[in-house]
Amino acid sequence: MKVGFIGLGLMGRPMAQHLADAGHALHLWARRSASLEPFVATSAHIHASPAEVARHAEVVFTMVADGPDVEAVILGKHGIAEGAAPGLIVVDMSTIAPAVAQSIAVRLAERGIEFVDAPVSGGEVGANNANLTIMAGGKAEIFEKIRPLLESMGKSVNLIGASGAGQVAKACNQILTAVGVAAVAEAMNFARKSGVDPAKVRESLLGGFAYSRILENHGQRMLERNFKPGFKAWMHDKDLRIVLEQAHRLGMAVPAAAATARLFNSMVENGMGEEDSIAVLKLLEKMSNP
Repeated sequence: MKVGFIGLGLMGRPMAQHLADAGHALHLWARRSASLEPFVATSAHIHASPAEVARHAEVVFTMVADGPDVEAVILGKHGIAEGAAPGLIVVDMSTIAPAVAQSIAVRLAERGIEFVDAPVSGGEVGANNANLTIMAGGKAEIFEKIRPLLESMGKSVNLIGASGAGQVAKACNQILTAVGVAAVAEAMNFARKSGVDPAKVRESLLGGFAYSRILENHGQRMLERNFKPGFKAWMHDKDLRIVLEQAHRLGMAVPAAAATARLFNSMVENGMGEEDSIAVLKLLEKMSNP
């Protein structure tokens, strides 16, 4: 297929490459020319705007930072909608508010353009290894058309429901992962401050009901003090803001997510936003008595 891809960051770049490896013709645009450099010597077609990408593609993927960025790329000046013919499928893989995804779907439908929200979980490692978890919202028949494309990027590809449902699933994912990261960091710090080897505590907990992949993977990275960014703290801060806004809209309480959101917000305010989210351990250490 002729596939457009916009958003060639740490995750978008390997995702686009997997599509090319699967035999699809890539049509690309990026705000920064540096993002396009890995594709210059390939068969990918580089265009001057998202609208130009849309003119040459059957499906266009977007993978950008937040709702306003998605709206600008899709519906803004020289955006995808400007160059799209009726029947084009737009697949947004960013993490944005469910209400924003639903609004974009409605506005594109008025132009005869199909829309699927398909946020992902798995981080940079998952993107590199093509084993992302992909949660989609949209029409079933459109989802089936793009399923092979999604399966070239992910190991778990599911249609959750109508427009916005993918983003709801991603918000649930972010509640669990953010709270989980904070809980593991808190436990590791608690053990250390109590004079007990956190490595031995972790090893023991892995054999019991407290086991989790976060304890296994991120817990080990915390022990190694490996804070190399894979999923940055500002991203968790943004994603939890989406959770809190949706909860406010629904009139419901999300106390664990709210408490965790304050931690990641504090990381951003203390200049730690570009560090991996597991660096919340360092924040907890600073908050503890010497």
